[in-house]
Amino acid sequence: MTNCVFQLHSTLELPLEDVHEFLEEPDLPEDVESIDFTRRNNTLIVRGVAADGSISKYTPTAQLKASVTENRVYEELPEEEQPPHPGGPQWGGGPGEDEEPPPSELVEYACFKGDRETVLQNTALQYPMFEVLRDIARIAEKGTLTAIAAVDGELEATRIVDGEERPASLEVVEDPTEGPAASKGVDWRDNKFISD
Repeated sequence: MTNCVFQLHSTLELPLEDVHEFLEEPDLPEDVESIDFTRRNNTLIVRGVAADGSISKYTPTAQLKASVTENRVYEELPEEEQPPHPGGPQWGGGPGEDEEPPPSELVEYACFKGDRETVLQNTALQYPMFEVLRDIARIAEKGTLTAIAAVDGELEATRIVDGEERPASLEVVEDPTEGPAASKGVDWRDNKFISD
């Protein structure tokens, strides 16, 4: 049985520079020979190249998709350079009218956000590219990756929050369209307020 991803949700955000650094020498799963990454406008596409020669070059392999945004990042000033904050109300133009804003720079972020079809596309090499996404989640300082995958015939849950693996479990729940819960709805076919 091949490994596959059934459910995935991601809110990962990390500097684009960190993603490029990671992709330069990633520890790739054995099914992936290499990774191609391209940028089209504000979209980063990370595509797996199959190590298996039996996969046709015309077969679309799994790819990770991230939107690229710019965020202004402010530098933290050392304690001794912090401007004094006098107590009491300040009248006039507001705090820091004469102060210079702290130094900042625009940083590009890769945002792997959405569900499986948005973040992890195509079926060939799907699970190996999920493993690459999981490694990216481990270096991300912000965001969450949750997933349910079948690995060697067993279901596995994954949950990574702000770069740290967290405990995850699977819960089987009753389908609301069957059983006693379904009978609590309105039966529109046998409704005395609707006449023929």
